[in-house]
Amino acid sequence: MSIKQSRWTLIGISLFLIALTWAVFAQTGNYQFVNYDDPLYVLDNAHVRAGLSWRGIAWAFTHVHSQNWHPLTTISHMLDCQLFGVSPGAHHLVNVFFHSIAAVVLFILLAQITNSIWASAFVAAVFAIHPLRVESVAWIAERKDVLSGVFFMLTLLAYFRWTRKQTVGRYLATSILFACGLMSKPMLITTPIILLLLDYWPLNRSPAFAKATAGRQRSEDSGQNRSAWSRLLIEKIPLFALSIGSCFATLWAQNFALGSTQFLPLQWRITNALFSYFEYVRQMFWPVDLIPFYVHPENRLENWRLLFAAIILTAVTTIVFIRRRKNPYLIVGWFWYLIMLIPVIGFVQVGLQGHADRYTYLPQIGLDIALVWLIWDLTKSCLPRRRTSARAGRLQTIILSAAAAIVLITLSSLSWKQATHWRDTEALWRHTLAVTPDSDVAHAGLGGILFVRGQIDESIDHYERALRLRDGNVAAHFGLGRALAAKQKTDAAIFHFQKALSIQPDNIGASNDLGVMFASKGEIREAISAWQQSLSFDPDNADAANNIAWVRATAADPDLRDGREALELAQRALRSGGENPVALRTLAAAQAENGQFAEAIATCRRGMELALENSDRAMAESLHNCAESFRRGEALRGTQVSH
Repeated sequence: MSIKQSRWTLIGISLFLIALTWAVFAQTGNYQFVNYDDPLYVLDNAHVRAGLSWRGIAWAFTHVHSQNWHPLTTISHMLDCQLFGVSPGAHHLVNVFFHSIAAVVLFILLAQITNSIWASAFVAAVFAIHPLRVESVAWIAERKDVLSGVFFMLTLLAYFRWTRKQTVGRYLATSILFACGLMSKPMLITTPIILLLLDYWPLNRSPAFAKATAGRQRSEDSGQNRSAWSRLLIEKIPLFALSIGSCFATLWAQNFALGSTQFLPLQWRITNALFSYFEYVRQMFWPVDLIPFYVHPENRLENWRLLFAAIILTAVTTIVFIRRRKNPYLIVGWFWYLIMLIPVIGFVQVGLQGHADRYTYLPQIGLDIALVWLIWDLTKSCLPRRRTSARAGRLQTIILSAAAAIVLITLSSLSWKQATHWRDTEALWRHTLAVTPDSDVAHAGLGGILFVRGQIDESIDHYERALRLRDGNVAAHFGLGRALAAKQKTDAAIFHFQKALSIQPDNIGASNDLGVMFASKGEIREAISAWQQSLSFDPDNADAANNIAWVRATAADPDLRDGREALELAQRALRSGGENPVALRTLAAAQAENGQFAEAIATCRRGMELALENSDRAMAESLHNCAESFRRGEALRGTQVSH
């Protein structure tokens, strides 16, 4: 194939991969946000909703977001909000865009480093539309998967270019792309080891490969081998340093999530890791009944399952090691899979899931590579020897093309169907309960959407069922507290908010609502303490700052009033949450408490304008009454919490 033909083939296959990806996932453009982490990443995060700004970028790099430090992922969500607001369809399609780019770059990478265009195309196509990819693409909160995937592919491609011409600029490009990947999702920490695997095959830079392919020829002496391996390791020291830095940042960010490890003994984590390695392989070949949350098996795994998984994993590892000379892609692909899963396999448990589809986003590529290249070699060796080379090649192409078409059509159909379960919150959790009726996470999620719809009694039922299954479900305690508060059951609501906070102290929603409940009972000091807990984890939280400012400006008890603190917090709430009638009313109250009545009247006037624009006549009337009090030179006293 000529250079020109090869270029057009690459372009054609790239366009096919983009079309295939969008054919499966474009439907998500009509989907909604779901109440599973989407609020944390977008809807309930004022910094993200505010759009892209220098202040927002600084916040992304200096704050933990959803118990992770992934500033580039956060910035990408900010950019979405800047361009599209909180329109869920656009956010979904940005995920599809990044995923399609990742698939194309993967194809280009494999085609260049292996010189096998069609095998590379099939691996990229399977990566693009396998049902295990649905969670990463159709879930807005998993932007970190698709964004880190793009940077991962670009890192490998930049590294390949560096191996061909080792310049400082190319190594710097590799390092920067890798750093960007780590700042999108820290799971990429194993990338330097993947580069070592690629050195072995297909880049053929390692002494082990040279020895393996030399047959009976005299190999290099052991000193030369050690020197070559040392060179390969030393050249990657800056990349390993980036990985180590990302590890420390992740452990710091996930401090509270890691607290769940104490409830999972080491033996449970090891057995679940062993089973998960096997389960991901099974799901690769039989991708049905996929759900967003698989309950951790704890000590409930049957011994025969563990034994079977151990035998299979040991057998595969032994085979790929034995075949490392004749089929080097087997050991590279298998260890790509094993190593890339280490950060999320559960040895260090983050959260309470047993395993997750999204964790296979990059690791499964290794299995795809090993399997596709193995099938290519097997079909070539199985063809009748009496056929000419050309005829045998054509027959192999026909057989593999037909099989590839069947596989891609089947996977596309399954992925299309799987993606429909992510169309909205209710569809997601009802599908999950159909697969696993005892999922406490699904019951809590369904309770959440029922609460939003005003079906309070039904939501309480699902929250209580979730807590019967697992009393440590933070979302269920928080949601049940909100539902009970709506039923005016204040003491019961307080109990569940406090329970949620005892498990997850940085649950800002729970501490904010707990403060409101205390304030409704007149227990203002307890309310202030709850809101201060919110600010201790998020100093810019607009709701907590606004509520404390209101109390400090309007409390009937003079010991609770503090005009200076009220003004500072009211201004902070306005900066963080944006200009809105509630925050402006609080600011006006704080200004009046400080004797700034003219400024308070002007602030009320601005708040009234916004309230009328939003057709909120009740708030406009409240602001009008506040302004009248200020005209008389009277500050507000003893009013309810402004929230």
